[in-house]
Amino acid sequence: MTKNKDKKQVEQPVENQQENTNVQTENGKVEVENTERVQTEEVSETEMLQAKVAELEARVAELEDMKLRQMAEFDNFRRRTNKEKLELMATAGERIFKDMLPLVDDFERALSAMSRKGDEATGDEAIRQGIELIYNKFIGFLAANDVKVIDTADADFNTDLHEAITTFAAGEDKKGKVIDCTQKGYTLGEKVIRFAKVIVGE
Repeated sequence: MTKNKDKKQVEQPVENQQENTNVQTENGKVEVENTERVQTEEVSETEMLQAKVAELEARVAELEDMKLRQMAEFDNFRRRTNKEKLELMATAGERIFKDMLPLVDDFERALSAMSRKGDEATGDEAIRQGIELIYNKFIGFLAANDVKVIDTADADFNTDLHEAITTFAAGEDKKGKVIDCTQKGYTLGEKVIRFAKVIVGE
């Protein structure tokens, strides 16, 4: 009887050891699962953060590109505006001087006509001198503003400066040259504001 009792007491710890081993194994599995779940969550969170960083970097690059484009557009706008202002000023000045040129023509025709009539004999020399004085001042005003007469005397015909109204047979040595000028041409700076009307030799 005593031996059986001792045998049961010996077997009972063995069963308890197996139960404890099973419990430890299950706890180990739970711990492994928990660890794997935590690692998975950490990886998922890291990927989300990386995706967010990439998104923000793309947005920053987009904004930077937009800023550069706007700066370039503003710079182009500023240059275009300045150019338009300069052109407007130049065009306004050109129009004023161009409108004055017929007055110069009238002065020259008047002086030419008075010279042909022999105004000294008629006593109108003072009038001619007065007109000539006004004319010279007017020409001086134009010259001071960079308005110059286009040279045509024995010049080669140049389509950039001259407008041929007709041709004239003048011999081989005069071929392609300006024979006569019927209306003076003028430049404002480097720009032609009125072409010289000429007769060209052929």
